[in-house]
Amino acid sequence: MLREKVTVGAGTEYPLEGLLTLPDDLSKPVPAVVMVHGSGPSDLDERVMKLTPFRDLAEGLGQRGIASLRFNKRTYTYAKQLAKAKDVTVRTESIEDAIYALEILRNDPRIDPGRIYVLGHSEGAMIAPRICAEWGHAKGTILLAGTPYRLEEIVLRQFRQAGETSVLMRPIMKAQLKKYGKLFEGIYDMTDDEAKKVMFAGNLSLYYFKEMGRKTAADYLLETDKPALILQGGRDFQVLADDDFRRFKEILAGKENVVFRLYPDLNHAFVPALYDSILKAKQEYGTERHIGNEVFDDIASFIKGQ
Repeated sequence: MLREKVTVGAGTEYPLEGLLTLPDDLSKPVPAVVMVHGSGPSDLDERVMKLTPFRDLAEGLGQRGIASLRFNKRTYTYAKQLAKAKDVTVRTESIEDAIYALEILRNDPRIDPGRIYVLGHSEGAMIAPRICAEWGHAKGTILLAGTPYRLEEIVLRQFRQAGETSVLMRPIMKAQLKKYGKLFEGIYDMTDDEAKKVMFAGNLSLYYFKEMGRKTAADYLLETDKPALILQGGRDFQVLADDDFRRFKEILAGKENVVFRLYPDLNHAFVPALYDSILKAKQEYGTERHIGNEVFDDIASFIKGQ
């Protein structure tokens, strides 16, 4: 495989280090994906402690004839510069840079411009359909551990999960749930300026949630006939197979352009799960494992089958 350093957003205020991975056989233009990170600052491997989902995906797809472009997230490279910004949105945090990356692929003669996909993981999967809709040139979307719910609903659910998992944590999580439940109440009745003045945590205001939550991933997928692949780990304790994945299937029932894949033994990063509690996240992500062939094969089959 070939690996080439690229700059995503070259000439902008926030140029980012990226890595283009290409298969060995470039005798004709190849399909490609742009990878969109989950929440929080993240490098181009989407490293979470000992796990590197985006590196695994790039290597696995490259071996199957599919190119990929991954890059450092803006909030990772420019953490200090953006720390005081109170108007951060998923657009400035992720969407703008994903579109820059997509344009790099579209203008590379080695890439088939008619077979470029947006691949999002976790929060990246929540916005991948939006990126696909806004850019307009993508063939389709691939969602790993996505959800049809709004981000604030997931935040509140995770507080409930933590309280249900531990007797010691229950009163703390109950207080957090009450605090943030009240904070999110009426968020969509606020003006944008009002939402920007109410802080959630760090430099994130309620406007971050409001701007993102105007349309969910499911809303975007309902509006398009472009191919979509939705992947879910059965032992993911951040995004739930019996809730998020099941709900996706209900909402999108009858849409022949959507393909679903469930991996009963995999976690949020699509590696074999060790624990089943959100309170064990440190241990779960602190042991090195890698994404297996089944996931690569399903993604490659989906892309090549279109």
